[in-house]
Amino acid sequence: MTSFVSRVRDYADQVLRPDALRTERDGVTAARISALRELRLLEQLGLSRDDDRLIHEIISAACFNTWLVWAQHAALTGRLADADRAGQPLPALARKAVTGEILIGAGISDVRGYPHRYISATRADGGWILSGTISWVSGWGLSEALTVAGVDSGTATVVTGLVEVSERTRRAEPLRLAVLDGSRTERVHLDDAFVPDELVISRKSLEQTRLDDLAVASDARGHHFGLAEAVLRELTGHPDPLAQDVATHWRPRIDRIRETAYRLADEAADHGGGAYRLEERLATKVASGEALATLTRALVVARSGRGLTGDDTAQLHARSALFILVQGQSAQVRRAQLTHLAGAGTAGLTEPDAPIA
Repeated sequence: MTSFVSRVRDYADQVLRPDALRTERDGVTAARISALRELRLLEQLGLSRDDDRLIHEIISAACFNTWLVWAQHAALTGRLADADRAGQPLPALARKAVTGEILIGAGISDVRGYPHRYISATRADGGWILSGTISWVSGWGLSEALTVAGVDSGTATVVTGLVEVSERTRRAEPLRLAVLDGSRTERVHLDDAFVPDELVISRKSLEQTRLDDLAVASDARGHHFGLAEAVLRELTGHPDPLAQDVATHWRPRIDRIRETAYRLADEAADHGGGAYRLEERLATKVASGEALATLTRALVVARSGRGLTGDDTAQLHARSALFILVQGQSAQVRRAQLTHLAGAGTAGLTEPDAPIA
């Protein structure tokens, strides 16, 4: 483990985890973002795949709200850093994001709803005009810019660009979330926001965008296993031996799902992503979600009535597991989930000794 990962783990143990319930209630703060900046978590440091996944596991295990705000910034600045390493000049706003001077939010998932719900992209002199309502933006009020994906319906082209937060970007109707309410997730309306060509990150066909989305949405990722570790830790520390037995039986199963998920994701990345071994990856993601649902239910049961109170982490973890079921839910992921729940999927996914490919 690198010294950087060790520092992040110390911060998670000493600050994030003890403060997780308050963060859920009061929201991620500007002071929290400043602390992440001081830890260099807002920068792109060129971490290895293993260290990057471990960072996601550590932060999500300690505070899922903080993880969501940070992870969206990290993923988007990763794309910008890749462009920088490829020799593409970065404009000042993008450079500030990559170096951690500013936090950026995400408004890219509405492309999945095209043609029924999406952000429109219209060509203008020297850039693009993005209009519409972004369904989900986490970290609202903390970010100075958003990465937004819009669709030019005339050419079926997806235009992704950096949009500065301004009078053209305003909060739409408030969201009343039952999960991750501390992540400052809001609907945001774009009132003909202009994106100059220099702030356009990519232009891709809708077909290519959907293929690329398979690589993002189809895998169980680090935050799945961070949350699992948090719940297993609390079950292990519970005074009831039966709760401890749940952790004992399920830990090897979680380890197998984790190993399989990361191996398949690596193989997919090395083969260009997309639909590579898609059915196995989807089955593993379904298995991860089902395991989290089972483990968080076990913790609620073990805590009994206390597990439903606002000052107990059992309900917090259970609601976080619900979020994982719908986060990054492409049509393929939703189909795999519902097929399994209808009884037509892989048998035994929620059994601790069931095999994983």
